Amino acid sequence: MASEPEKVVPPVEAPVAEPEKAAPPPSTTRPTDYFAVADVVLRLLVFASALVSVVVMSTSKETEMLPNPRPAKFTQSPALIYFVVALSVAGFFSLITTLGSLYSLIKPGCCAKIISHFIVIDVLLLGIVASATGAAGSVTYIGLKGNTYVGWREICTLYGKFCRYLGASIGVSLFASVMLVLLVLLSVYSLSKKIPK
Repeated sequence: MASEPEKVVPPVEAPVAEPEKAAPPPSTTRPTDYFAVADVVLRLLVFASALVSVVVMSTSKETEMLPNPRPAKFTQSPALIYFVVALSVAGFFSLITTLGSLYSLIKPGCCAKIISHFIVIDVLLLGIVASATGAAGSVTYIGLKGNTYVGWREICTLYGKFCRYLGASIGVSLFASVMLVLLVLLSVYSLSKKIPK
């Protein structure tokens, strides 16, 4: 018997592995938290408006030569003194909360706890600023229009510069009140986004 030649099987080539696509490197930058940025901006606006309002009210002084020289200044009205004190407190606390908001922007892990404290502070500041603005506004309105029922004459015809300062200061404090309302709404919304569903 003749031996059959052995069949040589050609070696099977191993499939060439394609180089794996490299995964993109992890991003080192965090996405911008626009709510935190808006929080910082609004707090800075509250601080600036409270500061401007206090400075304008504190510099509102005018002396008119009636039969005797009579000065008009904010220290002659308890409502205007309360206004200056309340806006000073609001400016001080808004500066502190701005620093806290900046800290929570840098370290976002502590954000929920800080926001919950800020809501309480912002609501209290809103009440203080709104009541002080209303008290100063009522005194300014009486100075502008008087009250004929009780015989109070308007003084803004004599002390025009003084009344313009009062009006400007109250207008800026109204702006601060609106910013505080926006801060409260923003803080509540930001906190509600962090509650697990």
